Amino acid sequence: MDVTLHLAQDPAADALLGRSPLAALTGMLLDQQIPMEWAFKGPRTIVDRLGAEDLDAQEIAAMDPEAFAALLSDKPAVHRYPGSMAKRIQQLCHYLVEHYGGDAEAVWRGVDSGAELLRRLEELPGFGKQKAQIFLALLGKQLGVAPAGWREAAGAYGEPKSFRSVADITGPDSLAKVRAHKQEMKAAAKAAKPTKAAKAAKPAKK
Repeated sequence: MDVTLHLAQDPAADALLGRSPLAALTGMLLDQQIPMEWAFKGPRTIVDRLGAEDLDAQEIAAMDPEAFAALLSDKPAVHRYPGSMAKRIQQLCHYLVEHYGGDAEAVWRGVDSGAELLRRLEELPGFGKQKAQIFLALLGKQLGVAPAGWREAAGAYGEPKSFRSVADITGPDSLAKVRAHKQEMKAAAKAAKPTKAAKAAKPAKK
């Protein structure tokens, strides 16, 4: 894996994401409740604080949980919730060590169907269906991993030029389009929620 990504909007962080399968998975794991750029810069921050060249699943899995949480908590923190995310990253690394010998790329190497790849991604700790589909779309659109049926397995995120997720970000322009799409989705979801007044006016069930 050696491609150019633009998810962190930071050359060093993006270079790591493009060459390190575990960094890409970790960035995807961190991508919740914080800005996307912050999430995908996280793997590079962790690498720098470890004094390493890359993330190592076996090394991280073996670290003292409190020490690893402290590493993520140092300012600037890797995430808004560094303690809980440190635990999730270690759970991910434990899983990779147990099921894939610590080789993150083995999750998708040689997989011949999108459905099987989605299943494998959904089994990773911290990856629900939506996160798994987005990462599958990223693999197919930008990382050259395109087993048969990958677009179908990725759902709407697999659609060409859909600008729905990180899978569609290749630079500042596409980042702006994805951000605008997410804001539209949030606004639509908020508008769909009944107001407190409407809830109060709703007759009680007999």
